[in-house]
Amino acid sequence: MTLSGADIAQLLSAHGLRPSRALGQNFVADPNTVRRIARLAGLTPGDQVLEIGAGLGSLTLALAETGAHVVALETDRHLVPVLRSVVEPAGVEVVEGDALTLDLSALLADRGDPPWSLVANLPYNVATPLVLRTLTEVPSVTRQLVMVQREVGERMAAGAGEPAYGAVSVRIAYFARAEVVGRVPASVFVPRPRVESVLVRIVRRPEPAVDPGLVSYERLDTVVRAGFGQRRKMLRRSLAGVVEPDAFARAGVRPEARAEELDVAAWGRLAAC
Repeated sequence: MTLSGADIAQLLSAHGLRPSRALGQNFVADPNTVRRIARLAGLTPGDQVLEIGAGLGSLTLALAETGAHVVALETDRHLVPVLRSVVEPAGVEVVEGDALTLDLSALLADRGDPPWSLVANLPYNVATPLVLRTLTEVPSVTRQLVMVQREVGERMAAGAGEPAYGAVSVRIAYFARAEVVGRVPASVFVPRPRVESVLVRIVRRPEPAVDPGLVSYERLDTVVRAGFGQRRKMLRRSLAGVVEPDAFARAGVRPEARAEELDVAAWGRLAAC
């Protein structure tokens, strides 16, 4: 069983709650949508899944229906008691905390061995930092399925030369393969958002796309940020002072190229020189 729009309205009213704009709360109120998300997450009985921003538990219940072991993280202390009442009978563990500050590695290590999946309906202002934090700091999470604003999702999954391609695309590609696997209409949310949403599947690579023995992620990140910080300029100008002038020839990269032309492998070669 999952929550309909009427169920969500009743829960909010009964507990004197309103969705928080500051926290970007838009609750999914369509059983078909949450079951579709659970299916796209590829969950099977016995899998371990962390849901971030569980809200009132609509998606949480769909995740639990798969037979997975679900840990639901929620930062809003006003919602946590309601969430517990909805999902704990389904065997879900609820944890109160902020995913951007909580030690997620320790949280998961205390609850089971890898691998873990992460599934989340993420507000615009935390989506990118949370996905990147999980990739860089929580290696036990090997798969993510996140619902985000369309523009954010397209940036996460874009490849070199595509309009949405940017620094975020490269940083995610270093760790994982990302693809947009579906769209979610605004009509399934309470309250209805003013933006379109997409589902992005992110699968961690067995090894980073660039050999860490050749160049660290931190160095790659510095070079990529500098290159896309002035993306209209040729790389020899935007990266002046960041890479040596002769690095372009050694990396096989044209100094006249723009940032969006380089894939993650080319960025890695350039950062390593």
